Amino acid sequence: MQGTRDLTTGPILHQLFKLAGPIMATSFVQMAYSLTDMAWVGRLGSEAVAAIGAVGILTWMSSSLSLLNKVGTEVSVAQAIGQKDEIAARAFASHNITIASIIALSWCTLLFIFARPVISLFSLEAEISATAVSYLRLVLSGLPFYIVSATFTGLFNASGRSQIPFAINAVGLVLNIVLDPLFIFVIGWGTDGAAIATALSQLSVFLLFIYRLKVKQTLFPHLSLFTRLKRRYTSRILHLGTPAALLNLAFAFINMYMCKIAASTGGHIGLMTLTAGGQIEAITWNTAQGFSTALSSFVAQNYAAGKVYRVLKAYRTTLWLTGCIGFVCTFLFVFLGKEIFAVFVPEEAAYMAGSVFMRIDGYSQVFMMLEITMEGMFYGTGRSVQPAVISIGGNVLRIPLSVYLVSIGLGVSGIWWAISLSSILKGACALLWFHHMKKRIFSVNTL
Repeated sequence: MQGTRDLTTGPILHQLFKLAGPIMATSFVQMAYSLTDMAWVGRLGSEAVAAIGAVGILTWMSSSLSLLNKVGTEVSVAQAIGQKDEIAARAFASHNITIASIIALSWCTLLFIFARPVISLFSLEAEISATAVSYLRLVLSGLPFYIVSATFTGLFNASGRSQIPFAINAVGLVLNIVLDPLFIFVIGWGTDGAAIATALSQLSVFLLFIYRLKVKQTLFPHLSLFTRLKRRYTSRILHLGTPAALLNLAFAFINMYMCKIAASTGGHIGLMTLTAGGQIEAITWNTAQGFSTALSSFVAQNYAAGKVYRVLKAYRTTLWLTGCIGFVCTFLFVFLGKEIFAVFVPEEAAYMAGSVFMRIDGYSQVFMMLEITMEGMFYGTGRSVQPAVISIGGNVLRIPLSVYLVSIGLGVSGIWWAISLSSILKGACALLWFHHMKKRIFSVNTL
């Protein structure tokens, strides 16, 4: 098939690294959008960071919705490629793009209409709430492009061409880095300037993907971006992608409630600490997600081709790599948390509170890497329910645990401990569940 890469033959370690490197770099580039905004907005004060942090939960929900078709594309297209079925691969690609477009427009329209009541859920001061509503509505102008671009990224990943999404997203990041200080400080638009810069960058990424797919026809000649949905393909996509989307949506909703607890316990500093700390933690999360996505694409092709040895070798290699990275992140968070936080929010009250979050959260980084790596293994074998159950169950536990720890006198630190302990539990459960199912997964090779 034109433009696709066969991952069922050749050196395993080389192919895994060649696929994982650009995917991980792409994850870092996408993460850098929000970190860039936070670093510049942080110069405006902790109140401004709290405002964009509240909106960050909603953009997280949007990102979660995008996973339905990103995961659906990565698995369905990769498995079709592994079976040498170009017709199915092309059909799955078109269906995923169409579904993603429908979801993106519907979701963003709802958020725009109900921006005020949604932001009011955080119980912020009137001025911070007004800033957040304005920022949200401007960000929404670019979110549909972001959601559909996630599907394009999944399509290239499934085809073994992960370096292309990296290059395209890097262009968007550079544009965002240039526009942020220009719009925020030079023109004087403040937080609205950060939102406009992000939206324009997301539009540029979308247009570059369209150019690669339609003008240069990098993957499939004459690929249709919109198609009449057929039940056969749609049901398969929903089966693969819905658990992943629900998993992350549940996480976002739970985190919204956690933000409400943090705001009521620690004021805007508490909310700022949780949202900004979560953005910094994304360094670990996106590293793991990059390897997990690479593992998912690699496993999907080889599992469909019945090459169990290659699947297990890739799994062990990825597990070892992410474990080592997790230990490094734990060291940095525990011992250098204050210095790292101060880079993004150089206000003393903010980075002192942030250092406590970083230290407590740092203890769980290895287990978070483990959970996300196992997700890739489950997704690649066509099993997306198990990681959804683990993640939703562990994240729901955070709410009563937070309430209890705050009530016994730990204050806002109790919320950080609830987050850390639940991450440890999820990572351990993911590993144990996979090994419990291992014989069943590889005894019958069904899609």
